[in-house]
Amino acid sequence: MSESPAIERTVFVVSDGTGITAETFSHSVLSQFETVKFTQVRIPFVDTIEKADAVVERINHVAKTTGHQPIAFITLVDAALSTRVKTAQALFMDLFAAFVAPLESNLGVRSSHSIGRSHNLGNSAQYRNRIDAINYSLAHDDGQFVKGLSEADVILVGVSRCGKTPTSLYLAMQYGVKAANFPLIPEDFERGTLPSTLHAHRAKLFGLTIQPERLAEVRQERRPDSQYASLKQCLYEVAEAERLMRIEDIPSLSTTTKSIEEISTTILHEIKLDTHKAY
Repeated sequence: MSESPAIERTVFVVSDGTGITAETFSHSVLSQFETVKFTQVRIPFVDTIEKADAVVERINHVAKTTGHQPIAFITLVDAALSTRVKTAQALFMDLFAAFVAPLESNLGVRSSHSIGRSHNLGNSAQYRNRIDAINYSLAHDDGQFVKGLSEADVILVGVSRCGKTPTSLYLAMQYGVKAANFPLIPEDFERGTLPSTLHAHRAKLFGLTIQPERLAEVRQERRPDSQYASLKQCLYEVAEAERLMRIEDIPSLSTTTKSIEEISTTILHEIKLDTHKAY
């Protein structure tokens, strides 16, 4: 019995801003369809009729050449632009139409319909908090500037290349969380205890771990054919790091199959950080 042909679709993310919000939403939705291969195209800053017409032409070209209707996630505030883009041959997922209209009805007020409004949410103090958090996380990456750990909201610990740095920066950029990260190294395992630098900040620690096989793949890209990247070394370091976390009763999770968003959300939930922002 022959296998069914693979399903492939082109996905357009069209926005009058950066398109990052719509792209993130699309990833969450499309990830539910594991048997489909999606090719994603982000088209930002569609803020004129001319640009909208160019989008229509591009979508229709893909529809014609592939023989399949593309999927389009759009966040276009201007009704004229949205109407023009929707003349294209695509299945449209309009985030504003889906959410703004019901909110207007429930709140009893009209939305501002201002392009780029999402980037102005919050006050300047909140914006400065995020910038401060980003600078802090960059300065306290990989165990740097240990004297500043008292200012950290959370300190991520784990072996090298398990995802500490990207998680720290995501927490800082998205939530204004001051996240430091500190590597656990073979010397710590031989000693059988946490680095002395971390003892005073025990309550702020959160551990990240990873499957040794995946760690070896990641390290192989960084230092090919080295002892650092060998499966034997990765097996040893992961086992010892997890043992140390159990002994010290440090909450932890595996990053092997989780996205940065999932990892960060779990950390925020576990350490009960208040990230609520009033708009």
